[in-house]
Amino acid sequence: MGDVFEHRPGRTVLDVDNVWFTLLTLNPQQVHFDQHYADKTEWKKLLVDSTFTLALVTEMSVNSISGKVVANLGWDKVRLTNPVFAGDMIYAESTILSKRESKSRPIQGIVTVLTRELIKTIKKLLASKELY
Repeated sequence: MGDVFEHRPGRTVLDVDNVWFTLLTLNPQQVHFDQHYADKTEWKKLLVDSTFTLALVTEMSVNSISGKVVANLGWDKVRLTNPVFAGDMIYAESTILSKRESKSRPIQGIVTVLTRELIKTIKKLLASKELY
């Protein structure tokens, strides 16, 4: 417990990532794909779809944390505390919080992981607790 895994390399978010993901997932919020609309917001630019950010961090953690997972048992307390924009460099890290044997599957275990997304100057951006 307490082991920290830095998920590298990081990834720069591109405009095309955001627009394609937003349209593919049928998100109608214009601030993610309509520059004219985004110009009128407090950010004055396209805001990256938060579910893209969550998907990106999940993908980053697979090799070191969940590559051999049988099932993702859920996510708790997902927080998106800062906006993400095209050009932002995203990193992630995970900390093992706990582990135990599964009561229903004795040959398997359950691990609780806290994954944080770090952006640009390594400020905390997203935190979620995942059970595997």
